[in-house]
Amino acid sequence: MRTQSSGSSDEAQSASSRLLFAREWLRAPLRVGAIVPSSARLAQAMTQGLTAASGPVVELGPGTGVFTAALLRFGIPPAQVAVIEAGEHFASDLARRFPQVAVIRGDAARVRYLSPFGPGGAALAICGLPLLSMPPAKVMRIVAGCMTVLKPDGELRLFTYGQRCPIPSLMLSRLGLVTQRRTCVSLNIPPASVYAVLRREQSA
Repeated sequence: MRTQSSGSSDEAQSASSRLLFAREWLRAPLRVGAIVPSSARLAQAMTQGLTAASGPVVELGPGTGVFTAALLRFGIPPAQVAVIEAGEHFASDLARRFPQVAVIRGDAARVRYLSPFGPGGAALAICGLPLLSMPPAKVMRIVAGCMTVLKPDGELRLFTYGQRCPIPSLMLSRLGLVTQRRTCVSLNIPPASVYAVLRREQSA
C-alpha cells in the first residue's frame, strides 16, 4: 500500500489552506484583511524565541492556522493554546486540524470573556487580525481585552503591513502600553513588521 509522504501531506494541506483562505476572502474581505495567508516566514518571526514553557497562549484571528501550527511545533502543549476565530469555515477547519486546541468561534473584541485561561492567565497573546481596517473603538476593546487576559509580564505580539504599529499612540498611552518593533519579514507578501506590545513598567 502506498503511503503519502510528509512533504506531500504538507503540500496538500497548504493548497487546501490557500483555497479556504481565498473563499473566506471573497465572503468577507474586510474581516480577512490580507489577500493571501500569512507565510511560514512570518509565522517563524511571530513565534521567535518561544519554548515549550511559553504558554498559555491566546491567538486572535488564526485564519488558516499557520501561527497555531508554529506554536505547537515549539512544543507548547495543545491544552495551553486557545484560538478565537470569527469565521465559521476557518473555525471548523481549525477544530478539525487541531482537535486538542481550544477553538472558540467568536469576536476577538470579547477576548476577556472568551479566553479559557481567565483574567491574568495567559503568558502570550498573538494577534493575526487586520487592526488597520477596524474601527478604533474595536481595536481598543481587542487590545484592552488582551491585556486583561495576560499575566503582568505577558506580551501581545502582532504584525502589520503598514509603516508603524497599527495601535494608535494615543491608545497605547491611555492603556499604559509601549511597543517594540521586533523584525521585518521582507519576503512575506506583502512585507510585514512584527511588534511586541508590553505594559510600560515592563520596558523600564
